[in-house]
Amino acid sequence: MLDKEETFTIQKRRGLIVWVYSLKQLKNLRRYGFVHYVSQKMKYVVLYVNEEDMEKSIEKLNRLHFVRSVDISHRPDIDMNFAEKIGTKAAFQVQEDIEEDDSNEQ
Repeated sequence: MLDKEETFTIQKRRGLIVWVYSLKQLKNLRRYGFVHYVSQKMKYVVLYVNEEDMEKSIEKLNRLHFVRSVDISHRPDIDMNFAEKIGTKAAFQVQEDIEEDDSNEQ
């Protein structure tokens, strides 16, 4: 049985876009992280690695002869809270206007 004191910790992960010359060596990329997506037409692989191992993984991937370049996903760096940008009052105001129009029509 599992101890109740053991807790599940979420690993911080980062997406890497690995541009390759050929997809023949795709199996070799699986040892560096989790392969999420493969584009056969544009020849790139989206690979997820632990954030603490990211720098080492990028260095190792760049040394491979079939890798063109490696790009880092910047999605975790982007602030996804848009309430201040849109204005929450403005969003509610539109709904109130619609409700007022419906009541006026009746």
